[in-house]
Amino acid sequence: MPLNVQDKKAIVADVGAQLAGAQTVVLAEYRGIPVEQLTKLRASARDQGVYLRVLKNTLARRAAQGTQFEPLADSMVGPLIYGISADPIASAKVLQNFAKTQDKLVITAGLYNGKLLDVAGVKSLASIPSRDELLSQLLGVMLAPVSAMARVLGAVAAQKAAGAPAPVAEVAAPAAEAAAPAEVVAEAAAPEVAAEPAAAAPEAGTEAKETPAAE
Repeated sequence: MPLNVQDKKAIVADVGAQLAGAQTVVLAEYRGIPVEQLTKLRASARDQGVYLRVLKNTLARRAAQGTQFEPLADSMVGPLIYGISADPIASAKVLQNFAKTQDKLVITAGLYNGKLLDVAGVKSLASIPSRDELLSQLLGVMLAPVSAMARVLGAVAAQKAAGAPAPVAEVAAPAAEAAAPAEVVAEAAAPEVAAEPAAAAPEAGTEAKETPAAE
């Protein structure tokens, strides 16, 4: 059913509002894709906050006029589905991921941050980790020491439950090492005491000579 003037104006206004808050637009041909597959693609786009819509190119050009996405006008050729997102990589990622499983979806062009993208540029943009993926990676790095400590504590608990004597021996060892220095000191001091010469005792039957008194 052909669109009337009011319908066209409504579509242009809706798409224009999406473009006003967008950072990225990706164009893709969808010729030959079953309706049920397109329905899945739309659901995936909604989950990622991507505005996805099949548009008449004349209406898309009109909506893009006067915006940063106007340079895409020359690429608006053929049966196209438009992915528009405020997130810089979401639209590229949604369409590229779908294209990996559905070869009838062919990415043709895109625009990010005022720069036109070819197919390779869209794929490169799609390969950048999303914000959620980066946060997940950061959380994994932060939790790594906690996981290691949990494994150590779990091993100690298992060892105690099994009645292993190793922990007791480990505790007793430092006490034995602490007592050792006192014994070493005692042994080191003994030679010094024995080394002092004893006073000579007078021989039996011998009287000590008296010192003559001063006359």
